[in-house]
Amino acid sequence: MQASTNYEQIVNYLYEQLPMFTRVGATAFKKDLTNTVKLCGHLGNPQDKFKSIHIAGTNGKGSVSHMLAAIFQSAGYRTGLYTSPHLVDFRERIRIDGEPVSREWVVDFVDTNKQLIEEVEPSFFEITVAMAFAAFAEQEVDIAIIETGMGGRLDSTNIVMPLLSVITNIGYDHMDFLGNTLGEIAGEKAGIIKPGVPVIIGEQHPETERVFFEHSVHKQSVLYFAESMWDMVRTGSDLRYQSFKTIHRARREMHDVSTDLLGDYQAANIRTALAAREVLVSTGMADLPLAATLSALSKVKKLTGLRGRWDVLQDEPLIIADVAHNPAGLTLAMQQWANVKAGQKHIVTGFVKDKDVHAALSLLPKDNIYYFCNADIPRAMPAGQLQQAASGLGLQGNVYPSVADAVRAAREALAKDDALLITGSVYVTGEAIEYLNVNNGLLFPTTVV
Repeated sequence: MQASTNYEQIVNYLYEQLPMFTRVGATAFKKDLTNTVKLCGHLGNPQDKFKSIHIAGTNGKGSVSHMLAAIFQSAGYRTGLYTSPHLVDFRERIRIDGEPVSREWVVDFVDTNKQLIEEVEPSFFEITVAMAFAAFAEQEVDIAIIETGMGGRLDSTNIVMPLLSVITNIGYDHMDFLGNTLGEIAGEKAGIIKPGVPVIIGEQHPETERVFFEHSVHKQSVLYFAESMWDMVRTGSDLRYQSFKTIHRARREMHDVSTDLLGDYQAANIRTALAAREVLVSTGMADLPLAATLSALSKVKKLTGLRGRWDVLQDEPLIIADVAHNPAGLTLAMQQWANVKAGQKHIVTGFVKDKDVHAALSLLPKDNIYYFCNADIPRAMPAGQLQQAASGLGLQGNVYPSVADAVRAAREALAKDDALLITGSVYVTGEAIEYLNVNNGLLFPTTVV
């Protein structure tokens, strides 16, 4: 009990004492790498003690990160995985072979380095990056999959020198930090490209191709486009798996792929992961047998603990959670939601107030029943304000004081053939999953609770 209490106290210290972008927004953003360099320097530069793959992008970078971690794990590599934000437990951010670091490790790290933390005054994200790098070095991982938080050029993770850089796609998000055009945003993401390090672009776009080409030429890095390497055709899906035929465009080899990640958008992410594996294998940087790769893609959630990506929480009535939170992500989620057959559709939703909420709401269907709420963070848009904005766009629903209240009300209203989608914010999705785990036992156990 004492260890648990200490862990909760330590995590609360990190949340309350350090500026946290996910909670308070822009005031937590640090515009250079100075603090990260200081922290890691004091820790003995752990980022130089393991090999890594660095992943950026507007959407899909979390899924691709988990896919690559699963692939390396299945090939026998001791694999570190750093992602953000977390859904339920802080330790989700730092995993080794799919398992979160222990509560005791977190307590010990913060206690040992408290003076350093108070001297440097890092943001929450900066200290979590340093923690992850320290954990991976201590555990002597063979490879670490590192997901950027936001952008790339000034992201705290950008002190690694990876084997490979991956940029999944470019869309409109965090424009107050990254730029107002796709080209400007691409320029920030392209900041992860390192001299001589190959780079993969997951999805091509006319406004961004030139940006990536110029950055790769300047850095003398070989540029690969995943769409030029693999074709993907979906062949089936149910509530647990979806399957594809994938064709290598140069060799004209066809393979069957199944995955436990259900979003339609996962086709692009699988293609990106396969392209990354191809480059790593063809250049001799990793030994990743194709059979192990295909096996890994069929059990990404089991191997890595990934949640919240078109996550089926209950079959009947159907409950799905998806972390889509910007117009690009919600466009894809709503296309898939439109194909779900149900008597009546319900949506629990909430947003953070620094997003383009009007653009996001305009993508939501008008014939659904809405449950407006806000996550328990200062950055959340108040549920009443969200309802007002939604009403102006023809979306009707009630306001609830918490995510738990909204989910409870929605579940009570569901008929057997109805369907519920929980979306709009990573934080709303996380609180909903936590509520359902703790109070209803609907979900299978996870390693993070």
